Amino acid sequence: MQVTPLDLDGARTVITGAGGHIGQALTRIFAEAGARVIACDVAGADLTAPGITERHHFDLRDPDAVVAAADAITAGGAPQIVISNAGWTRADTMDEVTQDIIPDEMDRNFTGAARLTRALLPGMRDLPGNRAFVFVASVNGLTHHGNPPYSAAKAALLAWMRAIAVEEGRYGIRANAVAPASVRTHAWDYRLERDPSVIERVSKLYPLGRLVTPDEVARSALFLASPMASGITGSTLAVDAGLMAGNLPFLDILR
Repeated sequence: MQVTPLDLDGARTVITGAGGHIGQALTRIFAEAGARVIACDVAGADLTAPGITERHHFDLRDPDAVVAAADAITAGGAPQIVISNAGWTRADTMDEVTQDIIPDEMDRNFTGAARLTRALLPGMRDLPGNRAFVFVASVNGLTHHGNPPYSAAKAALLAWMRAIAVEEGRYGIRANAVAPASVRTHAWDYRLERDPSVIERVSKLYPLGRLVTPDEVARSALFLASPMASGITGSTLAVDAGLMAGNLPFLDILR
């Protein structure tokens, strides 16, 4: 059978945060593309979706757990693809940031991802064929849209992605990122509790007039992870309904 560029052809693919909304979309879409999905998330997360071939429960904030998980994953062979998706945020404004929130959000959104990708990286260097990291970052890592510690962590994640792209390119390993804007996931639930109209109001900020979906994020990650993107490394793809292209409310005011 001829392998198409988006056919991952059994590639061992690690997906962190696999139990969340975006993670579930990633798991399904990568499995449909032929990946052997290695789903990772914290204890208690639902990792029962069809297409998952391995499951690992651990907390990215725990360095020892990350090392143990990397050992367990590579016991079955080094992965060809790593999708670093796990993340979390809560503090919307600087006034809501407490001293304990800063390291917690850095661990959830950057440090844990860096530890895991660093642990998995050596085994990928000698593998043949397509090998890729895709980091699920955020437009917050590009410009500020609130959530200060989260924004700082996602900016660090993008810097880490570029470091891998530059230093590991000699081995044929690629690294890229997707930077979603607002995605309708459980992360919005607490905002909806405070203001049921928040999604309707925030949608007006986007040129497409809506939030992006988990599937749109997952399909973008699939492209970057696949041989179709063989010449792309060190890049960040905004999946943002046009948010980074310009300020639509500003133009509306000038009309």
